[in-house]
Amino acid sequence: MAEPLVLLPGLMCDARVFWPQIAELSATLAVTVAPITQGERIDEIASGLLDLLPQKFALAGLGLGGMVALEIVRRAPDRVTRLALMDTSPLAGTPQGSAMRELLIVKAKSGRLADVMREEVPLTALAQGPSRAAVMDILLDMADTLGVEVYLKQARALQRCRDQQAVLRKLRCPTLVMCGASDTINTVKRHSFMAELIPSGSLQVIEGAGHIPTLEQPEAVTDALIHWMRQPYVLQ
Repeated sequence: MAEPLVLLPGLMCDARVFWPQIAELSATLAVTVAPITQGERIDEIASGLLDLLPQKFALAGLGLGGMVALEIVRRAPDRVTRLALMDTSPLAGTPQGSAMRELLIVKAKSGRLADVMREEVPLTALAQGPSRAAVMDILLDMADTLGVEVYLKQARALQRCRDQQAVLRKLRCPTLVMCGASDTINTVKRHSFMAELIPSGSLQVIEGAGHIPTLEQPEAVTDALIHWMRQPYVLQ
């Protein structure tokens, strides 16, 4: 049996963002969705998760979850057998981005969390198609479930994120870099750049998907993850 798979959701997302993958992969794998809701810094979130996760595991992160995944690998590279980075970024936060998110924090505190999420993940960041509105509804419902306090923690973590390009260069495990072709938040160009930095990295662009390919094109994402899980280990 393959090693357990740990999934890390994106900003204001819970296990529902991986529902199609869990339904398919859990038939043959031990699949865990680990919450990234504790801590106001990415290193705090990663440190807390490492205390809970198996000794060895495959790791896949979406968006903010991908940033946490990189910090986990930085801290414990010997524990991560393979890595999938989906619609994420290895770059440090910018002053402009931090200032923009400060305005969103004020909105969230005033009871406008749904408006905040529509700015964090605008409709234009999702691919055009019949499922676009439904995916946005799921995102808003997940955010409502998690609530304002979780948003404040995650927003602070994003404001303080570190540059992880050095981590990418040191990766020796099978690494999948995946993104939706229509993602306007973390673009194909950024993911191509990431894949080029990784010695054992491969890039997969999901057509007909934007920032949430796990829900927009679930079958394509699941197939890519199955192929990645079947890749032979790379000795570290």
